[in-house]
Formats: sequence, C-alpha cells, structure tokens
Amino acid sequence: MSVPATPQGAAAPPGQPRKAATAAWIGSALEYYDFFIYGSAAALIFPAVFFDESDPATATLLSLATFGVAYAARPVGALVLGHFGDKLGRKKIMVFTLMLMGLSTFLIGCLPTRGQVGTLAPVLLVLCRVLQGISAAGEQASANSMTLEHAPPGRRGFFTSFTLSGTQGGQLLATLVFIPVAALPEEQLLSWGWRVPFWLSVGVAVVGYVIRRKLDETPAFAQQAAEEGVVKLPLVVLMREHWADVLRVIAGALIASVSTIFTVWALAYATSDAVGMSRTAMLWVGALANVVALAAIPLWATLSDRIGRRPVFLIGAAGSAVTMFLYLWAVSTGSYPLTFLTGVLCFGVVYSAANGVWPAFYGEMFTTRVRLSGVAIGTQIGFAAAGFAVTFAAQIAGPGGDDWSAVALFTAALCVPPVIAALSARETNRVPTEVLGEHAARGTVQPAKVTV
Repeated sequence: MSVPATPQGAAAPPGQPRKAATAAWIGSALEYYDFFIYGSAAALIFPAVFFDESDPATATLLSLATFGVAYAARPVGALVLGHFGDKLGRKKIMVFTLMLMGLSTFLIGCLPTRGQVGTLAPVLLVLCRVLQGISAAGEQASANSMTLEHAPPGRRGFFTSFTLSGTQGGQLLATLVFIPVAALPEEQLLSWGWRVPFWLSVGVAVVGYVIRRKLDETPAFAQQAAEEGVVKLPLVVLMREHWADVLRVIAGALIASVSTIFTVWALAYATSDAVGMSRTAMLWVGALANVVALAAIPLWATLSDRIGRRPVFLIGAAGSAVTMFLYLWAVSTGSYPLTFLTGVLCFGVVYSAANGVWPAFYGEMFTTRVRLSGVAIGTQIGFAAAGFAVTFAAQIAGPGGDDWSAVALFTAALCVPPVIAALSARETNRVPTEVLGEHAARGTVQPAKVTV
C-alpha cells in the first residue's frame, strides 16, 4: 500500500521522542506522587488532624471534600496554563507546574493542626490544595502535547501513554510511601508521621526541574510559531473551531471518577468500622493494581495505534462500569483475596484501557495552535466533576457510609458520558500529526494510508 504525500513539517531530532516520553513519565510520576499522597492522607489521616474528631462521619466527609477542592481549581488553572502553553510553549509550562506542585505539597507537611490553631488549619489546607490543583491542571496537558508532537507516525498512542503510566507510577510511589507511614503507632502517625511524605516533595521539585529543563520544544510548535506565529487568544480560537471537541473531552474525562472512587472513597469505606479492613492491606491493593496498570497502559495504547482509539477507550469506559460493581462488592465482603483480585481487574486492567489511550485520543482532536488549551480545559472540567465524585459518593453511601451498591451505581452512571463521547468522536489514529484537528475549520481530513 502506498502512502499519499502529506505535509511532514519539522522532524524531531533523533532520540527526541524517547527523551520526551521519558521526561513526561518521570515528571508526571513525580508530580502525581505529590497529588496522590494527599488522597491517601485525606482518607486516612486528615479527618483526625484537621477536622472535628467528635463527629467522625462529618470529619471524613469534609476531609474528602478538600480532596475535591483541587479538582474545582483545575479548570481555572487550565484556562491560565493552557493559554500560556499555546503561546510560550510546552516546555516552560512543564517546568512551572512541577515546581508549583513541589512547593504546595511541602507546605502541606508544614501546616499546623486543628488542635494548634483551630479552624485556621483546614483553611490553610484548602489553600495549599488549590495550588496543587492549579499545578495538576497544566501538567498532563503539557506533557501530553509534548509527547504527541514529538512522536513518530503511527506510534502516537504508545508515546503519549507515558504521561499516564507516569501518573500511575506516581500513584504507586505515593501508596508505597504511605504503607510504612500508616503502620506507625497512632500517636506518632497523627503527630509527625503523616508529614514525612509531604516533605519529600522537595526532592520531587529538584529532580523534575533537572529532567525537564533539558528537553527541547516540540518541532510542531516551533514550526507553527515560526511560520504562522502563536495565537494571541487561544481560547477564542478553541471555542470557535473546536467547541464540540471540548465538550467530548469534558464528557470523556468523567471516566476519571473510577480512579477517584477507587483511590479515595473505597479506601475510606474499606477501613471504616462498617468493613474493618486494615489500612496497610488496602494500600497494598492500590499498589498492586498500579503495578499492573504500569504494564497494561502501554499495551492498550499500542493496541490503539493498530485498531484505533475509539474501540480501546470504549472497552475501558464500559468495562469500568461493570468491574467497579465487582470491586466494591468484594470490599463489602471483607475478603482480602476477592478485594485484591477485583481491584487489579478493575483498576489495573480494565480502567487502564481508557486511561492509557485518552492522551492520544483527546490530543488528536485539536490543532497544534490550541492543543494544550483544548486538552487542559476539556480534561480539567471533567476531572473537576470526577474529583467531587468522592464527596457525592460519601453522601450517597448513607449515614453509615456502607451503601456500596449505591456508590457502584453512581460510578457506573458517570461512565455513560465517556461512552457517548467516544461513540460520537472521529477515529484519528491514522491522521498525520500535521493536519490533526483541521477538520474543524477546513472540513474533514481523511486518514493517511499507512504501509503495514
């Protein structure tokens, strides 16, 4: 089969795609280590440290709400960082977001407790969490744009998946750090032990800066800036030419609810008096699921390079709705073998299909000049809803916090919009990088024929 001539644009220097993917993986792992240690602390520690212990149910609800606060801040961060990312380049945003995350996380570890300063403590906690949310808003979109625009033809799915496997690596690292912390005696845990994982973010910032400052800007962005200039108001162009794709990304990003329910609500539920499973064992469930996800994500992404983004994403979205029922049911039984098995199946295998393919799937919907803005704004609005899914789940679970079937139904309902988004989207795995997203203003772009 022949390959029709298409504009090729500037080629990435040899080895640069691999370097970009490595920087995205390591940077995302370090960035999301910071973000996810907060989730573990919100479920296990913060109700007793920052909120009123006399009402444990309300304290847990408020603590989980602070987890969602960062997701509420993310759309605002996406507007700002997306704008500058499409004007100044991907590299500068990647460095900035990592430094901001490291600083805000370190500050959380230094905060006074409720017993020391009263209600000022949760206020300061929320402020630091907002800074984390702003940082996370630009992280995945900038790293995703960087890897997609460096990737060789026919392998965009594989290379962009490094951003999400890095995110899973960060979640795994956060879980492994919290396992020995959670095993500390109660007095030590609540006094100083919980602070240690947050203080380690100083190293996160330093390592991330060294890695990312040496990365080259993408050829696609450099060429567009040289030939056409950058867009003065990316948001205006985005809403004029890509509004339908932004809506698809928002709907698709709701699939992240599976992650937040699994990571935070299920952890709080399993270790509550209603079930009584140990904190250490449940942290190991998350760790094992993330190990499996590290292998599954690039495999699903590689499959999407062959058969398309849409079918792989649909497997993950529809399959997560089913397997989440199995996982929460297993937790409700208190059976450790069942919980481990279904946790790995749900989060490690099935959810990884959608999680691994969305960086390419969403990024390919937009042109280079608004790609970072489109992915950042679309995902962060959807992720904001996913972040507060934990708070809603805590309310849906009832006064005793043990109505797991209602939470499973709620999670399944949140998987419906991603399915609809995927069914309505175009297949883009064979469209040349240089003409991605041009359908919006110039008509439908036909996929390139690729020699197999």
